Amino acid sequence: MTIDAPGDAGLEILPLPAFNDNYIWTLRRGDKVVVVDPGDPAPVESYLAREGLDLTAILITHHHADHTGGIGALTARRDIPVYGPAAADIAGVTAGLADGDSVDLPELDRAFEVLEVPGHTATHIAFLSGDLLFPGDTLFSAGCGRLLGGTAEQLHASLERLKDLPGSTRVYCTHEYTLANLKFAQAAEPDNAERDAWFAHCRSLRSDGQPTLPSTMERERAINPFLRTGSASVIKAVTRHTGRRPASDLACFTALRAWKDEF
Repeated sequence: MTIDAPGDAGLEILPLPAFNDNYIWTLRRGDKVVVVDPGDPAPVESYLAREGLDLTAILITHHHADHTGGIGALTARRDIPVYGPAAADIAGVTAGLADGDSVDLPELDRAFEVLEVPGHTATHIAFLSGDLLFPGDTLFSAGCGRLLGGTAEQLHASLERLKDLPGSTRVYCTHEYTLANLKFAQAAEPDNAERDAWFAHCRSLRSDGQPTLPSTMERERAINPFLRTGSASVIKAVTRHTGRRPASDLACFTALRAWKDEF
């Protein structure tokens, strides 16, 4: 399934399924391709061979193996740049990036801004180009990443940063977690009609073998409980679950993330 980039008819974006639920996002213009978080080289090589394409760069959001495992094989016979977080020690990364850096990809006629978004890991980054966001495992549709090296305070701040992006921003998450996240979102905010409509739509997509992604920031602000920790309905559900009203948005987020871990 190819997903055209809005406002850019020449850029095609394709999710290559990997493992059980990963997506390797593939950005293509003409015969040139850039991939995001290739944990498995096999689907990438298969796609390149099938379509007669050249891989020209790799973008890495964080160090976990299901996002980096394909770097070695994909670069073994290719002299291409691999961009990733400078603060992480990732084998094969050739250009370390920090917050505010820019990655120029002339083959895509695109430049990506680097956003440091720690929390899932302490050194996680995201890539933003216009209305295209590749957040790795920081933000999922209706959910967010677990705390696997970062802190709740970091992840909450990262999500608040992403939440401020324009509503038209398309969110290319790296896992097909949407249905499970929406099930939890129903518990975390029982009365949310827009979320329930999206849940029904996503069930239909998955039953047809289609991805539920990308989402949009406008949608996520409306349905994602981790972006709605100031909402009275989310606070009420967290209070009921924990037996204590959270004293702040951060306290609500922390309790919500702990609840999701055991859900």
